Amino acid sequence: MTTLEFPVLLRLIDERSTAFRTAVASAPGLDAQVLACPDWTLFDLIQHLGGGDRFWAAVVGAGPADGPPADAMAARAALNPPREREALLAWLAESTRLLLAALREAGPDGGCWTWWGASQSPRNALAVARHRVQETAVHTYDAQLTLGAPQPLPGDVSLDGVEEFLTTCCATPSPWPHQPTAFDFHATEGRSWRLTVDGAGARATRLPASGTTSAAEAGVSVSGTASELILFMYDRIPADSVQIDKDAGLFDLLRDWEPEE
Repeated sequence: MTTLEFPVLLRLIDERSTAFRTAVASAPGLDAQVLACPDWTLFDLIQHLGGGDRFWAAVVGAGPADGPPADAMAARAALNPPREREALLAWLAESTRLLLAALREAGPDGGCWTWWGASQSPRNALAVARHRVQETAVHTYDAQLTLGAPQPLPGDVSLDGVEEFLTTCCATPSPWPHQPTAFDFHATEGRSWRLTVDGAGARATRLPASGTTSAAEAGVSVSGTASELILFMYDRIPADSVQIDKDAGLFDLLRDWEPEE
């Protein structure tokens, strides 16, 4: 399942990366604590995002593989971004350029290793691009929050992001160790999804816009803007920032679940 075409995903990576650099450029200093990741400074966040771009550029460039390519691992281990602000911004921009160049060269169907394995997301450049949009968008929010000026995720990013999170981070053939149930996610923009968990694993589906599916079938449902849903999924905002109906404790079980490989 996907809602955005490959060129659109590449554009969104570029746009969110630019927004991230804008936040970095306006920061009073790079040693500020990142509120969403308390163990990190803003410099650590910058290194993480830029290093991620370079890592995935090497992964995509290596093509199909059973594990992360040695070049990608070496690139991650050798990260040494500059500390001077302008040089660091240039390093960030080059990191994004390397990622976008690798994705364009591979094309959407170009196969590569991914950490998500047997999920509903394929192991190809399209899925990598889709996930990097979300990584970059959420970390841009982190940087903005650190500066005291968080902005909602853009609508096209967050609407695709809810589905991307469910199919990439949640979907698995590993059996759900609890009573079978379903998690429903309703965006106020008019789109809904369901994550079904049972002995066959976890799988995401879109719910019909008409709302004909019975809400009674879900063990819990959460409603909010698509941006709020994404930020809730990534633990960036508390549960009381969205509307949760029925058994909210199921989300604790979902977060604590560690599916077998």
